[in-house]
Amino acid sequence: MRPVGWSARRQGELRGWIAAGWGALGVLAVLVLWELYKFAGPSEGFIVGAVPGESGSGVMLLPRTHDRAMPHVWDMAARLFAPTSGGDTPPLWVSVAGAALVTLGIAAVGWLIGVAVGAVLGLVMQRWRLLEWGLLPWIVVSQIVPLIAFAPVVNAIGNQIDRGGGTWPQWLSVAVIASYLAFFPVAVGVLRGLASPDRIHLDLMNSYAAGYWATLLRLRLPAAVPHLLPALRLAAANAVLGAVVAEVSIGMRGGIGRMLIQLAGQASSDPAAPWGPTFGSIALGLIAAGSVALIGLGLANYRRGEATA
Repeated sequence: MRPVGWSARRQGELRGWIAAGWGALGVLAVLVLWELYKFAGPSEGFIVGAVPGESGSGVMLLPRTHDRAMPHVWDMAARLFAPTSGGDTPPLWVSVAGAALVTLGIAAVGWLIGVAVGAVLGLVMQRWRLLEWGLLPWIVVSQIVPLIAFAPVVNAIGNQIDRGGGTWPQWLSVAVIASYLAFFPVAVGVLRGLASPDRIHLDLMNSYAAGYWATLLRLRLPAAVPHLLPALRLAAANAVLGAVVAEVSIGMRGGIGRMLIQLAGQASSDPAAPWGPTFGSIALGLIAAGSVALIGLGLANYRRGEATA
């Protein structure tokens, strides 16, 4: 006889393989569309409203397709195994992997900070409705601030602390900036999750004379898991995005953001090179979001009806 739950596990595995297959098919479709457009698209793009004799006039509707603007997919793949800067330098993929690990570590610190701040904000907003009315609009508005303008401010504050006798390494500024993007989905997810139990369940806890903390630990937190896990995945991806943008904005060396800017400056002579760190940044976001699945494995019993991120 088959053990209890065998069919459910098989169905879960099948759904996982189907999802992976659709993901691989999506990547393949992007590569095919890239090459089809490069083959059929105009070499200098398609510009509307251009004035004869004036360079830069008009609006470009379709991008250029020449080799400097759009290298072939196989050229980008081959460039990953060529030396990073010529000579005896390591292959590009090795340099990208090293820079990606630096950025991933900083993004992980930013994610932890963002999760802690977002969890506290969501907790207090759920506990006191007046704080929700006062804080939630400002939390939403905070995400409108351009990160590229916010990053130099955080870096300047860190430099002042460092010059004043404190210890504030530059990577910590990047982590704080990454946490700025990570805390928002966590705060909203915690707020929605803690408020998700049905009224009948809350009344049942009241009938047992359970206090706030007992209700929080035994009812609200387990009920919040389907809302919290997607928020954590989104926060992880946001932390990577914030770390890359912060590295570019404040000029921190060693990370993949700085590497992307450096190789982009060589794109006219080496057009395939900037795509290496670009692919590395994409892989970082996928790894960061996928790593949250490890947390979900231990909370499988609470994931029924999981919300989408």
